Amino acid sequence: MSKYQKVNWKKKLDFLLFGWLVNWAYPEYYRPKYGYKSYRKIILYNFISQKILGINRKTPWPVHFTSIVRSPEKIQKGILCDPGDNIGVYIQAVNGIILGNNVGISPGCKIISANHNVCQHSKHDTSPPIIIGNNVFIFANSVVLPGVKIGDNVTIGAGSVVVKDIPSNSIAVGNPCRVIKAKEPYAERFEAIEFNRKIPENLRKYFSSY
Repeated sequence: MSKYQKVNWKKKLDFLLFGWLVNWAYPEYYRPKYGYKSYRKIILYNFISQKILGINRKTPWPVHFTSIVRSPEKIQKGILCDPGDNIGVYIQAVNGIILGNNVGISPGCKIISANHNVCQHSKHDTSPPIIIGNNVFIFANSVVLPGVKIGDNVTIGAGSVVVKDIPSNSIAVGNPCRVIKAKEPYAERFEAIEFNRKIPENLRKYFSSY
């Protein structure tokens, strides 16, 4: 929500009562201060399972209680991006995952950075980290496999299996996932958005990057 728009008292009260707790619990959570998810729901669906029950406790952003994030310390991410905050998502970052800004990961998606070795199941094969750019949306039940690079401004269709790199400004679908058409430039702007906390300088360059 733009900082120039009026905010109703319910949203202000929601932030006053629960926003401070969300910001304290999730130091890597960067979203619009108002108009995204209510802070009350984040407490209900994320905070209780993570900080009290210990599910995904080490992940410094909200994760839904039905999702799993493995090796969160090996995940780098920008703003408007919280891998695992949706329902039934599995994120495995043994070989590292680098996510840009404004990355949406739909219910049921799997992002897997390392495969088990076929001759020694207790070990993972090494590979380069998965890299996903800015303004990317991965639709429901898609799978992203080790070493894949997805460029900026990309849409991955539902049920896709991404086994090779996807270039910027494209729409890709299928198993294996392939580009089916070019994508128009991303239109949504965030410069005027009031966020829940101050955006670090190293991430602010995103606002003028497209």
